[in-house]
Amino acid sequence: MGLAYDFTGKGETVIRAGWGLFYDAFSQDIFLGHIPYNCVFCPGPAFAGVGPAAIYSEGLSGANLGGGPLFSSPSPLGDFFGADPNIRTPYVQNFNLNLQQQLNSKMVLQVGYVGSIGTKLFRFRDLNQPTQAQITAYDSSCPIATVPPSVFPNCPISGYDYGSNVPRTVFPNFFYVNQEESTANSNYNSLQTSLRVSSWHGLTSQANFVWSHSIDNASDSDDFIPNAAQPNNSFDTAAERGNSNFDIRRRFSWNLSYALPKHGGSMAKLKDGWGVDSAVTLQDGQPFTLNYDFEGDYSGSGEGFDRPDVVGPIQYGSAPYNLLNLTSFQVPCTFGNTSAIPGSGDSNCLAGTRHFGDLGRNQLIASNFKEWNFSVFKDTVITERLVLQLRAEFFNLLNHPNFANPELPNYISDPATNGLDANGRGIGNLALTATGDVGIGNPFLGGGGPRGVQFVAKFTF
Repeated sequence: MGLAYDFTGKGETVIRAGWGLFYDAFSQDIFLGHIPYNCVFCPGPAFAGVGPAAIYSEGLSGANLGGGPLFSSPSPLGDFFGADPNIRTPYVQNFNLNLQQQLNSKMVLQVGYVGSIGTKLFRFRDLNQPTQAQITAYDSSCPIATVPPSVFPNCPISGYDYGSNVPRTVFPNFFYVNQEESTANSNYNSLQTSLRVSSWHGLTSQANFVWSHSIDNASDSDDFIPNAAQPNNSFDTAAERGNSNFDIRRRFSWNLSYALPKHGGSMAKLKDGWGVDSAVTLQDGQPFTLNYDFEGDYSGSGEGFDRPDVVGPIQYGSAPYNLLNLTSFQVPCTFGNTSAIPGSGDSNCLAGTRHFGDLGRNQLIASNFKEWNFSVFKDTVITERLVLQLRAEFFNLLNHPNFANPELPNYISDPATNGLDANGRGIGNLALTATGDVGIGNPFLGGGGPRGVQFVAKFTF
């Protein structure tokens, strides 16, 4: 639905509003080939590991072709992906209210509110994940026997260091049992402004400024980045509410094209036809989350990409080497277990202290983006019907370095990338290792390469 109203009847002051409801046309991949971040092999409900036509995993037997079976030791899959029987089609409501004011015959100002609400959006949870109470109780029972017997809390705990995990009780014969659900939601609110100048003494220009905030509790249907679709704690999905992966708080863009006045007279072909084009883009960085990259099962959940606790002020530095001070982040347990295997794995956690980290999803902000593209052109009339344009184009004219989100290029930003100290805190600073032009994947900043120059000749006829 939409409406427009002309306040004066002269087309100088106009208000417009609109609302729409849109159902998602989603990809079938999440049901046929769904590979979540934590999954060994669980591609989707179409490839079930149970039932009359169960799919098994097998290893190579070492036999040659014709010399016997190539595969041996079949075993049922231990990880599964399913779909909620009550899953629904996601939908989004979009709405806007804009005021457009003509300032003069060549200039128009527009100010508007644009928003959206996403409902029944896709996400998945690990239904077999142990709860916080189960993790604490199991660790506190000191289940790994030692000789002589260890004394709580300095007893071995079930984790990656000891090749075990807190038991999974919902489906005890399996490990990950992920379920696709339509239980996520989102909202977006923005102030959008623009000032447009059309053909004013050879100048055409438009400046845009957007302040916006996108919030959700799942930003993707697949967990290409940890916690984009799967919660850190599958039984506390409300804790995932935060900035969307693609949230950009402020964005300013300004483009112009200016044709210099024509002088005529002698040497007109040389003097006339000159002009410049310019495009400037400035925008805030996108959010990101810190997740341990399977260094240890610090939370006891078995998922492998725990979020840390925030134990100091969040301190940003300069890109690319010192974006974030990692000493403010600590593993979500208390180090100091005297039975630990040497190293910085989960065996250092005192029994009964493992928990889900308190760093909020997408609480951190990456470096901003700045780019100025500029070109100079010359139009020359060759004949009545043939025009030659010569252009010199400069991309990223100031050669300003723009770095990609720190979750690239490995799709994870690890607070233990420089190691952990004796207390489980990060060491040093988080460095950026990819620029937006070479960092593959969405939703990340594009562009950002070094200055590029190209020369163009174009014939128009």
